Amino acid sequence: MTINNIGFVGTGAITEAMVRGLLTEPAYASAIHVSPRSVHIAATLADEFAAVRIAEDNQDVVDRSDMVFLAIRPQVAEEVVRALSFREGQMVVSLVAATEREALADWIGADVDLVQAIPLPFVAKRQGATAVYPPDEAVAALFDTLGTAVQCQSRKEYDLLAAASSMMSTYFGIMETVAGWLEKSGLERAKGHAYIAPLFASLAQKATGPSGEPFSTLSREFATRGGLNEQVLSDFEKNGGIAALTAALDGVLARIEGKN
Repeated sequence: MTINNIGFVGTGAITEAMVRGLLTEPAYASAIHVSPRSVHIAATLADEFAAVRIAEDNQDVVDRSDMVFLAIRPQVAEEVVRALSFREGQMVVSLVAATEREALADWIGADVDLVQAIPLPFVAKRQGATAVYPPDEAVAALFDTLGTAVQCQSRKEYDLLAAASSMMSTYFGIMETVAGWLEKSGLERAKGHAYIAPLFASLAQKATGPSGEPFSTLSREFATRGGLNEQVLSDFEKNGGIAALTAALDGVLARIEGKN
C-alpha cells in the first residue's frame, strides 16, 4: 500500500527519520512534500530521494498533501498551525509533544481527521514502536510500515506511553555512567563502549523475544540469588534509584497532562 502525497510541516530530526523510513524500498509514499524550513535537511532529503519535493511554504505542504504531519516544536505550534488552512476531512497527524488534542483542533479550525502520534528516531530504519491516538487504521498502517503501531484506546494510555518515551536519554545516561565508571577504574573508553553497547542491545532483544516474559520475570532470571546482578539491583533500590525514577516519570506525566 502507498499513499499518493504525504506532507511534513516542519523539517527536523523526526521528519528526516520518517521520510527515510517511508522511502526505504518498498516505498510507502509516491510523493513527500517537506517545508523549506531547516534548509539543509530538506535539501539533503530532496537530493537523496526523487520522491521528496521541497514546498514553497507550509501552506503549500498542506495544499499538496493527502496526509499532513505536524512535526513542529510545541513552543511555536499554535502560531504555525493557526496560520494554515486545512481542507474538511483532511488527515492531519500531530507529532507535537505535550499538546492537548482539543487545543490542536481549535488551532486547525476545520473538521479534519486529527490523530496524534509519537514516532521515535528508530523509524528511520523501520524499527521501534509508535503510539497512536485515537485509533486510526490508515495512520496505524503507516506506522506499522515504520516498525509497530500501538493504537491507544484513551488519552490516558497515550499520555502514559508519551511519558515512557522520555526514558531514552536516561537509558543512554545509564550506559554513559557505566562506561565512565569503567574508564575511571582503568579500562579504555573504547573497550568499555564495545562491551556495554552490545550488552544492553542483547538485553533489549531478550525483552522483545517471542516468549513475552514479564520484565519482573526477566529481572529475577538475570539476578542469581546472592549474585552480582542481585546486589546492584538491591543497592539501586535501597539508595533511592527506583523511587527517583518513579518520581521522574510522575513529573513527566503531570507535565504532559498540563498539571504543572
